[in-house]
Amino acid sequence: GMIPGKLMLDDRRMRYAVTDNEDACGPEGPGSPPIWAVNLHGYFAGGGMYWRESIHLAETLGWRVVNPNLPGFAGSEPLPWERVSIRELTNEIARLLDHLGIDQVVLLGHSMGGAVAVEFADAHPERTLGIIYRDGAATPEWKHRRGLLVTLISPVLPDVAGVADLMVAVMLDTPGVLIGRRLPSTLRGLWPDARRNLRTMGRSLPVGSMLMAIDLRPGVRHIVDEGIPVLPIWGCFDRIVNAACAREFSALVHRPVVWVPGGHSWMLPRPQAQADILRYLSNGRDFMDDVLTRRRKLLGLDSSRLTRVFSATH
Repeated sequence: GMIPGKLMLDDRRMRYAVTDNEDACGPEGPGSPPIWAVNLHGYFAGGGMYWRESIHLAETLGWRVVNPNLPGFAGSEPLPWERVSIRELTNEIARLLDHLGIDQVVLLGHSMGGAVAVEFADAHPERTLGIIYRDGAATPEWKHRRGLLVTLISPVLPDVAGVADLMVAVMLDTPGVLIGRRLPSTLRGLWPDARRNLRTMGRSLPVGSMLMAIDLRPGVRHIVDEGIPVLPIWGCFDRIVNAACAREFSALVHRPVVWVPGGHSWMLPRPQAQADILRYLSNGRDFMDDVLTRRRKLLGLDSSRLTRVFSATH
């Protein structure tokens, strides 16, 4: 259901995959260009882990979806250490879209991918149809660790307390990824990228260090001012990027959070969940309406005229 590809960027290999629905058309009718989406993965993950979700989005919504492997993850070669920044990661996505000939996209950003989505929209508002922001790490609240473990360790090892709490949160979140009726399929989706990341763990450490320092709140405000639709979605049991961070982001974008059952990576064991949110929940349907309105605005055509133009040219 997905076509793998490789792109050389400054003598570095970047891996990606694209859903194979080449005959997809847009919501304006036959002959209209499809809506493109980019599914941006989290830290220590890869685009291959989200392939089932992207196929669901392609089949149910008619989108064409790109799953990139960000530099340093899942077989994509890393950026030089001195160039590791959220802006540089974003530039790689822009270059990939240029290579594929894609103008505007919906960005699905999970965890670290949420920060990349925000940075992309901040730098390229004219290319952004909307952001689905999922348990993202673009705002600083997520790294402010609290709880019993932090309380116990902080007086003795203040620099270690936050990291220890984060590691415990990751371990507690992992079993939630393995719950579901399709466990073998989930494991088949997770293992290839996880294996590559384990082999090259040192390459991703600079990215992790960078994430602990970013604060993209000015970029989020710019996105809101640009009128870019944002849909915040959070796992209600997320211990890695917790509810306080969800509330922080919700206040910035003036949009309520959609809370879903599950932890930080709720979409991996339930790949149909994202498409269901967009089809059946009122927040999701409103977001889709806003995306279509923005798409027509960026194309400079109203809906009826757009349909006539594409019908006439095809």
